[in-house]
Amino acid sequence: MTVSTHSNVTHPSQHVTAVITHRVRAGREEGYEAWIHGISAAAREFPGHLGVSILRPQPGASPDYVIVLQFDDCDRLQSWLKSDIRKDWIQRAQPLIQQQENIQILTGLEAWFQLPQQAKPSAPKRYKQAILVWVGVMLVAVLVSPLIAPLLAPLPHYLALAINVAVTVMLLSYLIMPNLTRWLKRWLFAS
Repeated sequence: MTVSTHSNVTHPSQHVTAVITHRVRAGREEGYEAWIHGISAAAREFPGHLGVSILRPQPGASPDYVIVLQFDDCDRLQSWLKSDIRKDWIQRAQPLIQQQENIQILTGLEAWFQLPQQAKPSAPKRYKQAILVWVGVMLVAVLVSPLIAPLLAPLPHYLALAINVAVTVMLLSYLIMPNLTRWLKRWLFAS
């Protein structure tokens, strides 16, 4: 297992993302898919687990599967990565994968802008990050906020605002920013 940590601030109670890459042996994809479902279910039972996303290989792109795993803090992520349960699951994966897994650990907002397989932690220019975050927030404000506004109307103003912000952050973290980063990667990471 190769592990690299990319962070501007390494605070143990900070939200953390692990990007795990596996290259699956040809013809073993079905077994690997079953393995993903099993290890994902085991991870969901672990304290601090916030979610998992699977990026499957696309034709003409990298042949790797990428697992994006999120925990509420670094200590809990490390507990999962070092757990006997996970070690058992990784042992089961050995006949399915071609090489040792690669794990990148990201904390903070740079996790929104880090692509799997980057050789080094090269974050995009600040103004590009700001533009992409602005686009993401605008998408939520224009498309989602009007839909949830009627549901929040009966609530006290600050509670409604807090829920709206929480929905915005969740959508940005798990849906919008990962997709915008992937779709606009050529512009975002152009030197």
